[in-house]
Amino acid sequence: MTSLLRRGWDGLSIYLPVLLMALLALGTWWLVRNAPVPQASPVSTLERPGPDYFMNHFSVQNFGASGQLESEIYGQAARHYPDSDTLEIDKMRMHSVATNGQATRASADRALSNADGSEVQLFGHAVVIREPLGAAQPPLEFRGDFLHIWPRKEQVRSNQPVSLARGKDHFTADTLEYDHGNQVLQLQGHVRGVLMPGH
Repeated sequence: MTSLLRRGWDGLSIYLPVLLMALLALGTWWLVRNAPVPQASPVSTLERPGPDYFMNHFSVQNFGASGQLESEIYGQAARHYPDSDTLEIDKMRMHSVATNGQATRASADRALSNADGSEVQLFGHAVVIREPLGAAQPPLEFRGDFLHIWPRKEQVRSNQPVSLARGKDHFTADTLEYDHGNQVLQLQGHVRGVLMPGH
């Protein structure tokens, strides 16, 4: 009887590791199946707030501390976004005057301006013209699909192809940085220029 039990136990001990592995696999499967499903993280429904007011066929003027006109923006339509205090303008035209009396005009299909008009992004058929102060100085004209301007600082930048005209001289480039105060013009990428002789 003892030898029979011993042989039975020996036979069972051979299959014992296999049986234990099967029980562990079954337990793991049961745990995975019955474990609670983690809840999906809530998707943020917060989007940019809509505009708080609209304007049609308008003009906005900004004046300096002494009462002088610094800039005037015209547009076909505009939307003001309170979260960033920006004005999105369709068919925008702008006129600004620097402290030295230098006038700058700009126009574009669409524009994004900060509250006081000191920083404006122009999109689509963007044109910026820096008018001459005297008869000897030619106008400076920038054109492109995107121009980023700071009228008071007299700066123009673009990370897209632009053309620049100063009198009869013409340049094209892939990017542009112009800082009138520091008398710096940087054209990068495929730069081409035509310089006409003076009269």
